[in-house]
Amino acid sequence: MPINTQINKNLIIPVKDSKWWKEAVVYQIYPRSFKDSNGDGVGDLKGIISKLDYVQNLGIDAVWLNPIYASPNDDNGYDISNYREIMPDFGTMEDFDLLLQELHKRGIKLIMDLVVNHSSDEHEWFLQSKSSRDNPYRDYYHWWPAEKGKPNYRWSWFDVNSDAWKYDLTTDSYYLHYFSEKQPDLNWENPRLRNDVYEIMKFWLDKGIDGFRMDAFQFISKDTSFPELPKEIVDKPAEIIKYYGNGPRLHEYIQEMNREVLSKYDMMTVAEGAGSSPIEAMKFVDPDRKELDIAYHFESVEIGRHLTDFGLVKYKEIFSSYDTEFKDKGWLAIFLANHDQPRMVSKFGNDSNEFREISSKMLSTFVLTMRGTSFYYQGDELGMVNPRFNSIDEYRDLETRNKYINLKNKGGDLESFLEAQKQTARDNSRTPFQWDTTSNSGFTSGKPWLKANPNFEVINAEAQEINPKSVLNYFRKLIQLRKQNPVLVYGKYSLLDRENPNVYSYTRELNGKKLLILLNFTDKIADYNLNLNLGNLEIILNNYNDYKKLKNSLLRPYEAMIIELN
Repeated sequence: MPINTQINKNLIIPVKDSKWWKEAVVYQIYPRSFKDSNGDGVGDLKGIISKLDYVQNLGIDAVWLNPIYASPNDDNGYDISNYREIMPDFGTMEDFDLLLQELHKRGIKLIMDLVVNHSSDEHEWFLQSKSSRDNPYRDYYHWWPAEKGKPNYRWSWFDVNSDAWKYDLTTDSYYLHYFSEKQPDLNWENPRLRNDVYEIMKFWLDKGIDGFRMDAFQFISKDTSFPELPKEIVDKPAEIIKYYGNGPRLHEYIQEMNREVLSKYDMMTVAEGAGSSPIEAMKFVDPDRKELDIAYHFESVEIGRHLTDFGLVKYKEIFSSYDTEFKDKGWLAIFLANHDQPRMVSKFGNDSNEFREISSKMLSTFVLTMRGTSFYYQGDELGMVNPRFNSIDEYRDLETRNKYINLKNKGGDLESFLEAQKQTARDNSRTPFQWDTTSNSGFTSGKPWLKANPNFEVINAEAQEINPKSVLNYFRKLIQLRKQNPVLVYGKYSLLDRENPNVYSYTRELNGKKLLILLNFTDKIADYNLNLNLGNLEIILNNYNDYKKLKNSLLRPYEAMIIELN
């Protein structure tokens, strides 16, 4: 059911410092799980091309594509062995060129992942680097000679033993890997390495891509003396991130990158994990600093197992504190899910049969009415949910599998671990896209690389296309509304009813136009107190699809309303 999402030019309100990437809705495609074209069970570029009409009809403006570079695939493509080649699982460079051409033909920009905190240990740089201590590529990575003793402990997210130093016999040295042992960290202290990275960026930009999402970029600068970690943060990932990030030369490197590459192209950049606070995040995207464009911070998703455990009042404060810092300059990404997070509706809403659709629509309303660039993960427009795997054999993500091995080696509670993974594991968002009711949800004619969620017979794009009240078509309406109302992009954000534990309410205001957004984050009827004279104002959009006059101060379970105040 295609919806016309063309911007009404008569409704555009001139805004200072307007940019296409501020107005964009970015749709994230995880290529391994989107659409398989050849029956090998792995999504690929030709599969994406075959579904571009669907992508276009969402009304989105840009696609963020997870890594498709050559890779041994230890961490699903985030371990890159050649930055100028395509992983054979995904196709060829000719397939990529056609994908880019077809996206641009449809007016859709392409954003690619830039993964340069680390490479694969099968990259030629590392193969050379490990071959001898005097190899020209030795300083492309962080090495610690064994004769100096074992280096001070560093946490690793994906290592079986959480140890980021790996001993290598060839040169009797340890190399650093913040992630998998097959993902050695690149040494940004080396100007030759930095120059090679800039040339890689130019290679893809010269092909015509429209920007980069900078993966794990907050970690590229390190204190290369590797001092002992404070005891209070050892083995505490949330604290470790703060310690690892914002190294001594981080912003120097980014400013150099801007001078050498970014400033020379019409493009956008997204800083993953930008800072550990609003003030730190601003440093990445303050236009006066000439660094990056959009801050993609993690505070909005690093809240534990579910929003109900964290608390809505504290959650409102996260967004409001960032908006306060960014109200005059800089720009934020607004998102609730990605390939490293559980499904949006399972973490922030309610994925029961009773409330899945309505809570999914409410969450989409939130993402698309906040100030910032909306980032939306594939399948959330259908209300896809966590698969809740029962066995470790059903998982493919190395983070989950290695944590399981570690716990098993220590004699830990494996049953409790697996139960927790049903809610938190990264594979929850990576199950195949649910296209229709045929075998494997129409994703592949073969055996999928990751098991499809059995509920695809109920939740799938084909069924939702023909249902005007579906989650999918509500998402399309929201995008259309955002495009027709620049107040939802650039308008001032004001939090209302701050201490309400159930309802998130705020206004957006620009050039005399003011919209009120009301969101019930619970499965109960909830009241709100706005101290506003609402009268019988007309509801522009609500997720119950019954556009009634606003007559009371109550919201139904997971209800979302957008109301014009003037």
